[in-house]
Amino acid sequence: MNRPQVIIIGRPNVGKSTLFNRLVGKKLALVDDQPGVTRDRRFGDVTLLGLDFTLVDTAGWEDEDPDTLPGRMRAQTEVSLQGADVALFVIDARAGLTPLDEEIARWLRSQDVPVVVLANKAEGKAGQTGLLEAYALGMGDPVPVSAEHGEGMGDLFEALLPLIGDQEEAENETDATALDEEDAPAGPLKLAIVGRPNAGKSTLINRLLGEDRLLTGPEAGITRDSIAVDWQWTNPKTGETRDVRLIDTAGMRKKARVTEKLERLSVADARRAVDFAEVVVLLLDATKGLEHQDLKIADLVLQEGRALIIAINKWDVAAEPSALFNGIRAALDDGLAQIRGVPVFSVSARTGKGLDTMLQAAFDLRETWSKRVPTAALNRWFDDALEANPPPAPGGKRIKMRYITQIKTRPPSFVVFGSRLDALPESYRRYLVNGIRRELGFDSVPVRLTLRSAKNPYAKD
Repeated sequence: MNRPQVIIIGRPNVGKSTLFNRLVGKKLALVDDQPGVTRDRRFGDVTLLGLDFTLVDTAGWEDEDPDTLPGRMRAQTEVSLQGADVALFVIDARAGLTPLDEEIARWLRSQDVPVVVLANKAEGKAGQTGLLEAYALGMGDPVPVSAEHGEGMGDLFEALLPLIGDQEEAENETDATALDEEDAPAGPLKLAIVGRPNAGKSTLINRLLGEDRLLTGPEAGITRDSIAVDWQWTNPKTGETRDVRLIDTAGMRKKARVTEKLERLSVADARRAVDFAEVVVLLLDATKGLEHQDLKIADLVLQEGRALIIAINKWDVAAEPSALFNGIRAALDDGLAQIRGVPVFSVSARTGKGLDTMLQAAFDLRETWSKRVPTAALNRWFDDALEANPPPAPGGKRIKMRYITQIKTRPPSFVVFGSRLDALPESYRRYLVNGIRRELGFDSVPVRLTLRSAKNPYAKD
């Protein structure tokens, strides 16, 4: 369904991200007392008293030179108004109108988008003065709200209803007709891009999208929120179009170097993005090679059971690329003992080299990650594996392994049933896991194997 799009605009620290979280119903956007936390656009689906729309959180509007980071953030906000159905212009009712508020209002009046003025932080007497001042903007009656406490949501609904209510109803009817004519599409590939700061994650996503959708620059740590962007990729070889949800994340530094509260929140947000993803691309910087922190990030991804791809970015400026690639490949095999053969690609976010190959591999990897083996075929492999290498008998007591079953996919997870399995050496467990990967087609994805012994009914508790 193509929902109406409502964009939040305002100067820094007026409560835009708090309002976004309130309406979306989840703490998706980072919130902190310091200004300028939000830097990229964030999208969320909202249902407000039965009114459905897509809400867009934007960076705080600042009056700075276009070449500076705040200036580039403002340019992102300006672009985001294109295609919007309504703009929510948020002011701080407690602070009252400021010259920057008036500048934003002048710009909004020059745009062809309906505007609803929200006087946030209007709870109590402290916000009454600012609420009255908002009438001077000449943009209709301001709506008093408190994003922090959830007050004024009914008034916001009444302000939005005449602007997007009829449009939404018409689009619902169109979408219902379309669903009758064709099957629902398969879910998009959830692809998260992770890595250390300044590896080029946002630049890579912008290259895929073909637009400057995410804020980039030479400054490390520009991205703070994890930003999800829905996109369609067309395979240049087959012409097939596939849905992708790209997830940009904050750079992950060594824990000892993360001292600021905001960066801790950003890294925690990136970890949640890994949980949400199906396939994770760990982006390395070819000019810096593979570092210990990269291995820690890769290990985190595999521990969470996500399919992993390594992409070496900035390949167009790499020195001795062949030796670099072989060195990284060898270091990964040594450093990630739990899974060998993780796919490694050389790419360039600047030129687009290798990106289509990487995306096709991501779709193939998701298919492997989601595969289920029939129980009969699984146990035929299991019997052959036991016959080729019987389990040991520690202390002369035999370990009996009866059968195996796959209990889930994404990641593929298996349970072996038998007796005295608590005495099975870890080396034999690895033998089974490696056999599952090699013989059953689960190479390059994390595999879970649990051992479960039947309880002896005659044993004393």
